Amino acid sequence: MAAGFRLCFERENRSGAAIVWNVVTAPGSLRDHAYESIKQRIVGVELRPGQRLVERDLAAELHVSRIPLREALRVLAADGLVLLVPGKGALVAPFTPADVRDLFDVRESLESLAARLAASNATPASIEPLSALLVQARAATASGDAQRIAGANAAFHAGIIDLAGNPLLHTLMRPLAARTEWLFRLTAARDAAEQCTEHEALFSLIAAGATEAAAASAFAHIAAGRGPSIALAAEWSIPEFDVDLVARGRRRRRPVADSA
Repeated sequence: MAAGFRLCFERENRSGAAIVWNVVTAPGSLRDHAYESIKQRIVGVELRPGQRLVERDLAAELHVSRIPLREALRVLAADGLVLLVPGKGALVAPFTPADVRDLFDVRESLESLAARLAASNATPASIEPLSALLVQARAATASGDAQRIAGANAAFHAGIIDLAGNPLLHTLMRPLAARTEWLFRLTAARDAAEQCTEHEALFSLIAAGATEAAAASAFAHIAAGRGPSIALAAEWSIPEFDVDLVARGRRRRRPVADSA
């Protein structure tokens, strides 16, 4: 659990054994704790697209009441990670092939702009954080750990947004950051070495201040993942998805074939 969300108290029981009590603090922290915990479970693919979220179970697991939990779910819905069904409950957003296509439409435009702005801001000092992120991405790729690679690649893309230095662009991209990392983790089967090579080429153009070439490289890099990602989305999506039935914990029954 993130620091600051729990206080630990320890005392001895009658037998002298230590007892540790964890107490979650402050209403705002309760909401933030629930938000971060559920977000990480979704982005880390512990909770799958379309999976029902049972408030009672989540509240017990996270040691929070229903009020901060519902506040957290509303924020997650705004981030596009959770779908709230009025009167029915909540579930992990389906992230259908159409959702993936929409995400790529936006990323191709905004991340190309970010690369152009990042290149225009590039100095030996300003590119150091992005260089460090690239080093981490290389190390992750060498490790072969698919989830580590996904996290490192997402961080590299976020680093370009930071280097762009445009507050409005940063605000526009913030809700997409979690969905982008989620996509990277769901599509971890893609060629990691190829992605790393493309990141290195993009970094070189940004570091050189080549604004238009950096923008073109970013667009090509993102566009290359469109087809494979949409194809993979078709595999993880729930066929004939019905939000009302899933929110009630049931799936649509498939017609039973005649036994004749």
